Amino acid sequence: MDKKRSLLNVSISIGFKIILLIMTLVTRRILIDTIGNDANGINSLYTSIIGFLGIAELGVGSAITFCMYKPIISKDTYKISALYNIFIKTYRVIGIIILIVGLLITPALPYLAKDYNVSINLYSSFVLMLTSIVINYEFSAKTSLINAYKNNYITTTISSLGQVIMNILQIIVLLTTKSFDLYMICRIVSIILQWILTNVYFNKHHKDIINKKATLDLETKKNVSSKIKAMFMHKIGGLLVDTSDSIIISAFIGVTLLGKYSNYTIIMTSMTSVLTLFFTPLTSIVGHLCALDDVEKQEKYFKFFYFFNYIIGIIFFLGYYAIIDDAVTICFGLNLELSKDISFVITLNYFIKFLRNTSELFKDATGCFYYDRYKPLVEGTTNIILSITFVNVFGLNGVIIATIITTLLIDDIVEPYVLYKHAFSMSPKKYYVLNYSLIILFSLLLIALHFSHINMDNEWLSLIVNGFIAVGIGIIPAIAIYIYNKSFREELNNIIIKAFNLVFKRLKRN
Repeated sequence: MDKKRSLLNVSISIGFKIILLIMTLVTRRILIDTIGNDANGINSLYTSIIGFLGIAELGVGSAITFCMYKPIISKDTYKISALYNIFIKTYRVIGIIILIVGLLITPALPYLAKDYNVSINLYSSFVLMLTSIVINYEFSAKTSLINAYKNNYITTTISSLGQVIMNILQIIVLLTTKSFDLYMICRIVSIILQWILTNVYFNKHHKDIINKKATLDLETKKNVSSKIKAMFMHKIGGLLVDTSDSIIISAFIGVTLLGKYSNYTIIMTSMTSVLTLFFTPLTSIVGHLCALDDVEKQEKYFKFFYFFNYIIGIIFFLGYYAIIDDAVTICFGLNLELSKDISFVITLNYFIKFLRNTSELFKDATGCFYYDRYKPLVEGTTNIILSITFVNVFGLNGVIIATIITTLLIDDIVEPYVLYKHAFSMSPKKYYVLNYSLIILFSLLLIALHFSHINMDNEWLSLIVNGFIAVGIGIIPAIAIYIYNKSFREELNNIIIKAFNLVFKRLKRN
Protein backbone atom coordinates (compact mmCIF):
# COMPACT_ATOMS: atom_id res chain seq x y z
CA MET A 1 0.00 0.00 0.00
CA ASP A 2 0.96 3.67 -0.41
CA LYS A 3 1.63 4.09 3.32
CA LYS A 4 3.02 7.64 3.08
CA ARG A 5 -0.15 8.81 1.33
CA SER A 6 -2.25 6.90 3.86
CA LEU A 7 -0.51 8.57 6.79
CA LEU A 8 -0.91 12.00 5.21
CA ASN A 9 -4.61 11.45 4.52
CA VAL A 10 -5.23 10.13 8.02
CA SER A 11 -3.21 12.76 9.89
CA ILE A 12 -4.80 15.71 8.04
CA SER A 13 -8.28 14.25 8.56
CA ILE A 14 -7.80 13.62 12.27
CA GLY A 15 -6.27 17.06 12.92
CA PHE A 16 -9.16 18.91 11.32
CA LYS A 17 -11.75 16.59 12.85
CA ILE A 18 -10.57 17.33 16.39
CA ILE A 19 -10.74 21.07 15.70
CA LEU A 20 -14.24 20.71 14.22
CA LEU A 21 -15.37 18.53 17.12
CA ILE A 22 -14.54 21.28 19.61
CA MET A 23 -16.11 24.00 17.46
CA THR A 24 -19.27 21.94 16.85
CA LEU A 25 -19.78 21.36 20.57
CA VAL A 26 -19.30 25.06 21.32
CA THR A 27 -21.73 26.07 18.57
CA ARG A 28 -24.36 23.60 19.77
CA ARG A 29 -24.03 24.82 23.36
CA ILE A 30 -24.57 28.40 22.21
CA LEU A 31 -27.56 27.29 20.08
CA ILE A 32 -29.17 25.67 23.14
CA ASP A 33 -28.41 28.66 25.38
CA THR A 34 -29.63 31.33 22.94
CA ILE A 35 -32.64 29.69 21.23
CA GLY A 36 -33.35 26.52 23.23
CA ASN A 37 -32.98 22.74 23.23
CA ASP A 38 -36.01 22.42 20.94
CA ALA A 39 -34.05 24.32 18.26
CA ASN A 40 -31.35 21.73 18.71
CA GLY A 41 -33.92 18.99 18.14
CA ILE A 42 -35.30 20.70 15.03
CA ASN A 43 -31.79 21.03 13.62
CA SER A 44 -31.30 17.27 14.13
CA LEU A 45 -34.65 16.59 12.44
CA TYR A 46 -33.63 18.68 9.41
CA THR A 47 -30.34 16.78 9.17
CA SER A 48 -32.22 13.47 9.12
CA ILE A 49 -34.71 14.64 6.50
CA ILE A 50 -31.92 15.96 4.27
CA GLY A 51 -30.14 12.65 4.72
CA PHE A 52 -33.29 10.89 3.55
CA LEU A 53 -33.40 13.09 0.46
CA GLY A 54 -29.82 12.02 -0.29
CA ILE A 55 -31.29 8.81 -1.68
CA ALA A 56 -31.44 10.67 -4.97
CA GLU A 57 -27.67 10.29 -5.23
CA LEU A 58 -28.27 6.64 -6.16
CA GLY A 59 -24.78 5.73 -4.97
CA VAL A 60 -23.34 7.15 -8.17
CA GLY A 61 -20.36 8.72 -6.39
CA SER A 62 -19.01 5.54 -4.81
CA ALA A 63 -19.72 3.48 -7.92
CA ILE A 64 -17.97 5.75 -10.42
CA THR A 65 -15.06 6.43 -8.04
CA PHE A 66 -14.54 2.67 -7.77
CA CYS A 67 -14.56 2.39 -11.57
CA MET A 68 -11.88 5.11 -11.76
CA TYR A 69 -9.21 3.23 -9.83
CA LYS A 70 -7.98 1.05 -12.71
CA PRO A 71 -8.00 3.86 -15.34
CA ILE A 72 -5.99 6.04 -12.93
CA ILE A 73 -3.44 3.26 -12.35
CA SER A 74 -3.12 2.65 -16.10
CA LYS A 75 -3.20 6.43 -16.80
CA ASP A 76 -6.14 6.07 -19.20
CA THR A 77 -7.08 9.75 -19.22
CA TYR A 78 -9.77 9.29 -21.86
CA LYS A 79 -11.74 6.85 -19.69
CA ILE A 80 -11.21 9.05 -16.62
CA SER A 81 -12.67 11.98 -18.57
CA ALA A 82 -15.62 9.89 -19.71
CA LEU A 83 -16.39 8.82 -16.13
CA TYR A 84 -16.02 12.39 -14.92
CA ASN A 85 -18.50 13.57 -17.58
CA ILE A 86 -21.03 11.11 -16.16
CA PHE A 87 -20.32 12.54 -12.71
CA ILE A 88 -21.08 16.09 -13.82
CA LYS A 89 -24.37 15.31 -15.56
CA THR A 90 -25.65 12.97 -12.88
CA TYR A 91 -24.90 15.24 -9.91
CA ARG A 92 -26.72 18.15 -11.54
CA VAL A 93 -29.80 16.00 -12.01
CA ILE A 94 -29.48 14.82 -8.41
CA GLY A 95 -29.40 18.40 -7.14
CA ILE A 96 -32.61 19.23 -9.01
CA ILE A 97 -34.37 16.09 -7.70
CA ILE A 98 -33.39 16.83 -4.09
CA LEU A 99 -34.60 20.43 -4.42
CA ILE A 100 -38.00 19.41 -5.83
CA VAL A 101 -38.63 16.58 -3.35
CA GLY A 102 -37.44 18.76 -0.46
CA LEU A 103 -39.89 21.51 -1.38
CA LEU A 104 -42.70 18.94 -1.59
CA ILE A 105 -41.87 17.68 1.92
CA THR A 106 -41.75 21.17 3.45
CA PRO A 107 -45.54 21.49 4.15
CA ALA A 108 -45.39 18.29 6.28
CA LEU A 109 -42.73 19.64 8.68
CA PRO A 110 -45.15 20.58 11.54
CA TYR A 111 -46.33 16.95 11.67
CA LEU A 112 -42.76 15.66 11.99
CA ALA A 113 -41.70 18.17 14.67
CA LYS A 114 -43.94 17.18 17.59
CA ASP A 115 -44.44 19.64 20.47
CA TYR A 116 -41.72 22.16 19.64
CA ASN A 117 -41.81 25.29 21.82
CA VAL A 118 -39.49 27.78 20.14
CA SER A 119 -40.27 30.59 17.72
CA ILE A 120 -38.72 29.10 14.59
CA ASN A 121 -40.15 29.35 11.10
CA LEU A 122 -39.95 25.69 10.04
CA TYR A 123 -40.50 26.45 6.37
CA SER A 124 -37.90 29.16 5.75
CA SER A 125 -35.18 27.55 7.89
CA PHE A 126 -35.62 24.15 6.23
CA VAL A 127 -35.51 25.66 2.73
CA LEU A 128 -32.26 27.42 3.61
CA MET A 129 -30.71 24.15 4.76
CA LEU A 130 -32.02 22.46 1.62
CA THR A 131 -30.38 25.14 -0.51
CA SER A 132 -26.97 24.50 1.05
CA ILE A 133 -27.22 20.79 0.16
CA VAL A 134 -28.26 21.47 -3.42
CA ILE A 135 -25.31 23.86 -3.95
CA ASN A 136 -22.96 21.17 -2.66
CA TYR A 137 -23.82 18.92 -5.63
CA GLU A 138 -22.46 21.52 -8.04
CA PHE A 139 -18.89 20.57 -7.16
CA SER A 140 -19.32 17.01 -5.83
CA ALA A 141 -17.97 15.54 -9.08
CA LYS A 142 -14.70 17.42 -8.70
CA THR A 143 -14.38 16.35 -5.08
CA SER A 144 -14.87 12.69 -6.02
CA LEU A 145 -12.26 12.88 -8.79
CA ILE A 146 -9.70 14.42 -6.42
CA ASN A 147 -10.37 11.62 -3.91
CA ALA A 148 -10.00 8.97 -6.62
CA TYR A 149 -6.42 10.19 -7.06
CA LYS A 150 -5.81 9.44 -3.34
CA ASN A 151 -5.72 13.13 -2.45
CA ASN A 152 -8.37 12.93 0.28
CA TYR A 153 -6.33 15.33 2.40
CA ILE A 154 -7.03 18.09 -0.15
CA THR A 155 -10.81 17.69 -0.05
CA THR A 156 -10.69 17.22 3.73
CA THR A 157 -8.77 20.47 4.12
CA ILE A 158 -11.20 22.36 1.90
CA SER A 159 -14.35 21.02 3.58
CA SER A 160 -12.86 21.50 7.05
CA LEU A 161 -11.90 25.12 6.41
CA GLY A 162 -15.42 25.75 5.18
CA GLN A 163 -16.90 24.19 8.32
CA VAL A 164 -14.57 26.14 10.60
CA ILE A 165 -15.74 29.39 9.02
CA MET A 166 -19.36 28.20 9.21
CA ASN A 167 -19.07 27.56 12.96
CA ILE A 168 -17.45 30.94 13.58
CA LEU A 169 -20.21 32.72 11.63
CA GLN A 170 -22.93 30.70 13.40
CA ILE A 171 -21.55 31.59 16.83
CA ILE A 172 -21.48 35.29 15.91
CA VAL A 173 -25.03 35.14 14.50
CA LEU A 174 -26.45 33.30 17.53
CA LEU A 175 -24.84 35.65 20.04
CA THR A 176 -25.85 38.83 18.20
CA THR A 177 -29.20 38.04 16.57
CA LYS A 178 -30.49 34.67 17.95
CA SER A 179 -31.84 34.08 14.44
CA PHE A 180 -32.25 30.44 13.35
CA ASP A 181 -32.64 31.52 9.70
CA LEU A 182 -29.31 33.39 9.75
CA TYR A 183 -27.82 30.34 11.50
CA MET A 184 -28.81 28.31 8.41
CA ILE A 185 -27.55 30.97 5.98
CA CYS A 186 -24.08 30.44 7.45
CA ARG A 187 -24.20 26.92 5.99
CA ILE A 188 -24.75 28.36 2.52
CA VAL A 189 -21.78 30.72 2.90
CA SER A 190 -19.61 27.78 3.94
CA ILE A 191 -20.64 25.62 0.97
CA ILE A 192 -20.00 28.45 -1.52
CA LEU A 193 -16.50 28.93 -0.08
CA GLN A 194 -15.79 25.19 -0.44
CA TRP A 195 -17.05 25.35 -4.04
CA ILE A 196 -14.61 28.17 -4.87
CA LEU A 197 -11.60 26.44 -3.25
CA THR A 198 -12.39 23.12 -4.94
CA ASN A 199 -12.56 24.82 -8.34
CA VAL A 200 -9.21 26.53 -7.76
CA TYR A 201 -7.44 23.27 -6.92
CA PHE A 202 -9.20 21.30 -9.65
CA ASN A 203 -8.38 23.80 -12.39
CA LYS A 204 -4.73 23.80 -11.35
CA HIS A 205 -4.17 20.03 -11.09
CA HIS A 206 -6.83 18.16 -13.09
CA LYS A 207 -8.26 20.46 -15.74
CA ASP A 208 -5.84 19.20 -18.40
CA ILE A 209 -7.19 15.62 -18.29
CA ILE A 210 -10.81 16.64 -18.84
CA ASN A 211 -12.23 15.98 -22.29
CA LYS A 212 -15.88 17.02 -22.50
CA LYS A 213 -16.39 14.87 -25.61
CA ALA A 214 -15.10 11.63 -24.00
CA THR A 215 -17.66 8.82 -23.81
CA LEU A 216 -17.62 5.33 -22.33
CA ASP A 217 -17.57 2.10 -24.27
CA LEU A 218 -20.54 -0.27 -23.94
CA GLU A 219 -18.79 -2.70 -21.57
CA THR A 220 -17.74 0.05 -19.14
CA LYS A 221 -21.22 1.56 -19.25
CA LYS A 222 -22.70 -1.78 -18.22
CA ASN A 223 -20.15 -2.12 -15.43
CA VAL A 224 -20.82 1.38 -14.12
CA SER A 225 -24.56 0.84 -14.38
CA SER A 226 -24.41 -2.37 -12.34
CA LYS A 227 -22.30 -0.68 -9.65
CA ILE A 228 -24.68 2.29 -9.48
CA LYS A 229 -27.70 0.00 -9.10
CA ALA A 230 -25.97 -1.89 -6.31
CA MET A 231 -24.97 1.30 -4.49
CA PHE A 232 -28.53 2.59 -4.93
CA MET A 233 -29.79 -0.37 -2.92
CA HIS A 234 -27.20 0.29 -0.22
CA LYS A 235 -28.12 3.96 -0.17
CA ILE A 236 -31.79 3.19 0.48
CA GLY A 237 -31.03 0.74 3.26
CA GLY A 238 -28.49 2.99 4.92
CA LEU A 239 -30.87 5.95 4.91
CA LEU A 240 -33.76 3.88 6.24
CA VAL A 241 -31.60 2.89 9.21
CA ASP A 242 -29.51 6.01 9.86
CA THR A 243 -32.10 8.74 9.35
CA SER A 244 -35.36 7.06 10.30
CA ASP A 245 -34.46 6.84 14.01
CA SER A 246 -34.40 10.63 14.52
CA ILE A 247 -37.57 11.14 12.47
CA ILE A 248 -39.42 8.44 14.45
CA ILE A 249 -38.26 9.91 17.77
CA SER A 250 -39.36 13.41 16.71
CA ALA A 251 -42.73 12.30 15.33
CA PHE A 252 -43.68 9.79 18.09
CA ILE A 253 -42.02 11.27 21.20
CA GLY A 254 -41.14 14.91 20.41
CA VAL A 255 -38.33 17.29 19.48
CA THR A 256 -37.44 17.94 23.14
CA LEU A 257 -36.30 14.36 23.73
CA LEU A 258 -34.76 14.31 20.24
CA GLY A 259 -32.72 17.35 21.26
CA LYS A 260 -31.41 15.55 24.36
CA TYR A 261 -30.74 12.38 22.38
CA SER A 262 -28.92 14.34 19.67
CA ASN A 263 -26.59 15.80 22.32
CA TYR A 264 -25.47 12.27 23.14
CA THR A 265 -25.19 11.24 19.51
CA ILE A 266 -23.37 14.41 18.39
CA ILE A 267 -20.59 13.65 20.87
CA MET A 268 -20.67 10.02 19.79
CA THR A 269 -20.71 10.66 16.03
CA SER A 270 -18.14 13.44 16.26
CA MET A 271 -15.71 11.20 18.11
CA THR A 272 -16.42 8.09 16.02
CA SER A 273 -15.93 10.17 12.89
CA VAL A 274 -12.44 10.94 14.19
CA LEU A 275 -11.88 7.22 14.72
CA THR A 276 -13.40 6.35 11.35
CA LEU A 277 -10.93 8.73 9.73
CA PHE A 278 -8.29 6.10 10.40
CA PHE A 279 -10.17 4.15 7.71
CA THR A 280 -12.13 6.51 5.44
CA PRO A 281 -9.08 8.20 3.87
CA LEU A 282 -7.74 4.69 3.16
CA THR A 283 -10.66 3.80 0.86
CA SER A 284 -8.91 4.95 -2.31
CA ILE A 285 -5.61 3.42 -1.09
CA VAL A 286 -7.26 0.05 -0.48
CA GLY A 287 -9.12 0.47 -3.77
CA HIS A 288 -5.82 0.73 -5.63
CA LEU A 289 -4.50 -2.29 -3.71
CA CYS A 290 -7.57 -4.36 -4.57
CA ALA A 291 -7.32 -3.31 -8.21
CA LEU A 292 -4.06 -5.30 -8.36
CA ASP A 293 -5.95 -8.57 -7.58
CA ASP A 294 -3.55 -9.72 -4.84
CA VAL A 295 -6.04 -11.69 -2.71
CA GLU A 296 -3.49 -12.82 -0.12
CA LYS A 297 -2.39 -9.25 0.50
CA GLN A 298 -5.99 -8.03 0.68
CA GLU A 299 -6.93 -10.62 3.30
CA LYS A 300 -3.80 -9.84 5.31
CA TYR A 301 -4.62 -6.14 5.52
CA PHE A 302 -8.27 -6.91 6.23
CA LYS A 303 -7.32 -8.85 9.39
CA PHE A 304 -4.91 -6.13 10.48
CA PHE A 305 -7.48 -3.36 10.05
CA TYR A 306 -10.17 -5.42 11.83
CA PHE A 307 -8.10 -5.90 14.99
CA PHE A 308 -6.84 -2.32 14.85
CA ASN A 309 -10.46 -1.15 14.57
CA TYR A 310 -11.49 -3.32 17.52
CA ILE A 311 -8.71 -2.08 19.80
CA ILE A 312 -9.54 1.56 19.05
CA GLY A 313 -13.27 0.91 19.42
CA ILE A 314 -13.20 -1.00 22.69
CA ILE A 315 -11.14 1.69 24.47
CA PHE A 316 -13.15 4.59 23.04
CA PHE A 317 -16.66 3.22 23.58
CA LEU A 318 -15.97 2.15 27.15
CA GLY A 319 -14.60 5.64 27.71
CA TYR A 320 -17.68 7.16 26.10
CA TYR A 321 -20.06 5.30 28.41
CA ALA A 322 -18.00 6.24 31.46
CA ILE A 323 -18.01 10.00 30.84
CA ILE A 324 -20.96 10.79 28.56
CA ASP A 325 -23.41 12.02 31.22
CA ASP A 326 -20.82 14.37 32.72
CA ALA A 327 -19.69 15.43 29.23
CA VAL A 328 -23.25 16.38 28.22
CA THR A 329 -23.66 18.47 31.39
CA ILE A 330 -20.32 20.22 30.85
CA CYS A 331 -20.85 20.80 27.12
CA PHE A 332 -24.56 21.64 26.95
CA GLY A 333 -25.82 22.49 30.44
CA LEU A 334 -27.84 21.03 33.30
CA ASN A 335 -31.00 18.90 33.03
CA LEU A 336 -30.17 17.56 29.56
CA GLU A 337 -29.00 14.10 30.68
CA LEU A 338 -30.68 10.88 29.60
CA SER A 339 -31.13 7.87 31.89
CA LYS A 340 -28.19 5.46 32.22
CA ASP A 341 -30.02 2.62 30.46
CA ILE A 342 -30.41 4.80 27.35
CA SER A 343 -26.71 5.76 27.29
CA PHE A 344 -25.92 2.02 27.69
CA VAL A 345 -27.85 0.99 24.56
CA ILE A 346 -26.52 4.03 22.63
CA THR A 347 -22.96 2.90 23.42
CA LEU A 348 -23.62 -0.72 22.47
CA ASN A 349 -25.39 0.26 19.25
CA TYR A 350 -22.59 2.51 18.01
CA PHE A 351 -19.87 0.04 18.98
CA ILE A 352 -21.52 -2.75 16.96
CA LYS A 353 -21.86 -0.43 13.97
CA PHE A 354 -18.29 0.81 14.39
CA LEU A 355 -16.98 -2.76 14.26
CA ARG A 356 -18.30 -2.99 10.68
CA ASN A 357 -15.80 -0.37 9.45
CA THR A 358 -13.29 -2.87 8.11
CA SER A 359 -15.73 -5.10 6.26
CA GLU A 360 -17.43 -2.06 4.71
CA LEU A 361 -14.09 -0.56 3.68
CA PHE A 362 -12.91 -3.71 1.92
CA LYS A 363 -16.34 -4.57 0.51
CA ASP A 364 -16.58 -1.19 -1.20
CA ALA A 365 -12.93 -1.18 -2.30
CA THR A 366 -13.21 -4.63 -3.90
CA GLY A 367 -16.54 -3.86 -5.57
CA CYS A 368 -18.33 -6.59 -3.61
CA PHE A 369 -21.14 -4.22 -2.69
CA TYR A 370 -22.91 -5.48 -5.82
CA TYR A 371 -23.48 -8.92 -4.33
CA ASP A 372 -25.37 -7.80 -1.23
CA ARG A 373 -27.34 -5.07 -2.97
CA TYR A 374 -30.68 -6.35 -1.64
CA LYS A 375 -29.49 -6.60 1.96
CA PRO A 376 -30.00 -2.89 2.77
CA LEU A 377 -33.64 -3.00 1.66
CA VAL A 378 -34.37 -5.87 4.05
CA GLU A 379 -32.32 -4.20 6.77
CA GLY A 380 -33.95 -0.78 6.38
CA THR A 381 -37.50 -2.10 6.20
CA THR A 382 -36.95 -4.37 9.20
CA ASN A 383 -35.45 -1.51 11.20
CA ILE A 384 -38.40 0.82 10.56
CA ILE A 385 -40.99 -1.85 11.42
CA LEU A 386 -39.17 -2.80 14.63
CA SER A 387 -38.55 0.85 15.58
CA ILE A 388 -42.20 1.87 15.22
CA THR A 389 -43.27 -1.25 17.14
CA PHE A 390 -40.72 -0.87 19.93
CA VAL A 391 -41.06 2.92 20.36
CA ASN A 392 -44.64 2.43 21.51
CA VAL A 393 -43.51 -0.17 24.07
CA PHE A 394 -40.01 0.81 25.23
CA GLY A 395 -39.85 4.48 24.18
CA LEU A 396 -36.50 5.81 23.03
CA ASN A 397 -34.70 2.60 24.01
CA GLY A 398 -36.95 0.67 21.65
CA VAL A 399 -35.77 2.65 18.61
CA ILE A 400 -32.12 1.99 19.43
CA ILE A 401 -32.67 -1.70 20.26
CA ALA A 402 -34.35 -2.16 16.86
CA THR A 403 -31.18 -0.89 15.18
CA ILE A 404 -28.98 -3.22 17.25
CA ILE A 405 -31.10 -6.23 16.27
CA THR A 406 -31.00 -5.46 12.54
CA THR A 407 -27.24 -4.88 12.64
CA LEU A 408 -26.48 -8.13 14.46
CA LEU A 409 -28.84 -10.37 12.49
CA ILE A 410 -28.49 -8.87 9.01
CA ASP A 411 -25.37 -6.71 8.52
CA ASP A 412 -22.99 -8.83 10.58
CA ILE A 413 -24.02 -11.96 8.69
CA VAL A 414 -24.43 -10.82 5.09
CA GLU A 415 -21.51 -8.38 4.70
CA PRO A 416 -18.72 -10.78 5.84
CA TYR A 417 -20.25 -13.58 3.77
CA VAL A 418 -20.13 -11.48 0.60
CA LEU A 419 -16.60 -10.23 1.26
CA TYR A 420 -15.12 -13.64 2.06
CA LYS A 421 -16.88 -15.42 -0.76
CA HIS A 422 -16.38 -12.95 -3.61
CA ALA A 423 -13.15 -11.15 -2.61
CA PHE A 424 -11.16 -13.66 -0.56
CA SER A 425 -12.68 -16.95 -1.87
CA MET A 426 -12.79 -18.27 1.71
CA SER A 427 -15.38 -19.37 4.24
CA PRO A 428 -16.45 -16.65 6.71
CA LYS A 429 -17.16 -19.10 9.56
CA LYS A 430 -14.03 -18.23 11.56
CA TYR A 431 -14.79 -14.54 11.12
CA TYR A 432 -18.35 -15.02 12.46
CA VAL A 433 -17.04 -16.76 15.58
CA LEU A 434 -14.42 -14.07 16.12
CA ASN A 435 -16.75 -11.12 15.50
CA TYR A 436 -19.62 -12.26 17.72
CA SER A 437 -17.19 -13.38 20.44
CA LEU A 438 -15.57 -9.95 20.51
CA ILE A 439 -18.99 -8.24 20.63
CA ILE A 440 -19.93 -10.41 23.63
CA LEU A 441 -16.60 -9.56 25.26
CA PHE A 442 -17.28 -5.85 24.83
CA SER A 443 -20.80 -6.24 26.26
CA LEU A 444 -19.41 -7.96 29.37
CA LEU A 445 -16.78 -5.25 29.80
CA LEU A 446 -19.50 -2.60 29.42
CA ILE A 447 -21.53 -4.25 32.17
CA ALA A 448 -18.43 -4.45 34.39
CA LEU A 449 -17.78 -0.75 33.76
CA HIS A 450 -21.40 0.07 34.66
CA PHE A 451 -20.97 -1.45 38.12
CA SER A 452 -17.54 0.17 38.51
CA HIS A 453 -18.94 3.68 37.93
CA ILE A 454 -18.23 6.14 40.74
CA ASN A 455 -20.77 8.92 41.38
CA MET A 456 -19.32 12.31 42.32
CA ASP A 457 -20.77 15.79 42.78
CA ASN A 458 -18.11 17.47 40.64
CA GLU A 459 -18.65 16.71 36.93
CA TRP A 460 -15.02 17.31 35.92
CA LEU A 461 -13.63 15.07 38.66
CA SER A 462 -16.23 12.38 37.88
CA LEU A 463 -15.35 12.54 34.18
CA ILE A 464 -11.62 12.14 34.83
CA VAL A 465 -11.89 9.33 37.40
CA ASN A 466 -14.45 7.26 35.48
CA GLY A 467 -12.58 7.89 32.24
CA PHE A 468 -9.41 6.39 33.73
CA ILE A 469 -11.37 3.40 35.01
CA ALA A 470 -12.76 2.81 31.50
CA VAL A 471 -9.33 3.03 29.86
CA GLY A 472 -7.94 0.63 32.47
CA ILE A 473 -10.64 -1.92 31.68
CA GLY A 474 -10.39 -1.47 27.91
CA ILE A 475 -6.63 -1.67 27.64
CA ILE A 476 -6.51 -5.24 28.96
CA PRO A 477 -8.00 -6.90 25.81
CA ALA A 478 -6.02 -4.45 23.65
CA ILE A 479 -2.74 -5.62 25.16
CA ALA A 480 -3.84 -9.25 24.87
CA ILE A 481 -4.48 -8.86 21.12
CA TYR A 482 -1.10 -7.18 20.61
CA ILE A 483 0.76 -9.91 22.51
CA TYR A 484 -0.98 -13.01 21.16
CA ASN A 485 -1.65 -11.96 17.53
CA LYS A 486 1.79 -12.14 15.93
CA SER A 487 0.72 -10.97 12.44
CA PHE A 488 -1.07 -7.93 13.84
CA ARG A 489 1.86 -7.07 16.14
CA GLU A 490 4.42 -7.23 13.33
CA GLU A 491 2.38 -5.11 10.93
CA LEU A 492 1.61 -2.49 13.60
CA ASN A 493 5.27 -2.30 14.59
CA ASN A 494 6.21 -1.88 10.94
CA ILE A 495 3.78 1.02 10.48
CA ILE A 496 4.93 2.73 13.68
CA ILE A 497 8.60 2.46 12.68
CA LYS A 498 7.91 3.86 9.20
CA ALA A 499 5.86 6.70 10.70
CA PHE A 500 8.71 7.67 13.04
CA ASN A 501 11.22 7.47 10.21
CA LEU A 502 9.04 9.75 8.08
CA VAL A 503 8.80 12.29 10.92
CA PHE A 504 12.56 12.23 11.58
CA LYS A 505 13.35 12.70 7.88
CA ARG A 506 11.13 15.80 7.74
CA LEU A 507 12.68 17.16 10.94
CA LYS A 508 16.17 16.74 9.47
CA ARG A 509 15.14 18.59 6.31
CA ASN A 510 13.91 21.49 8.37
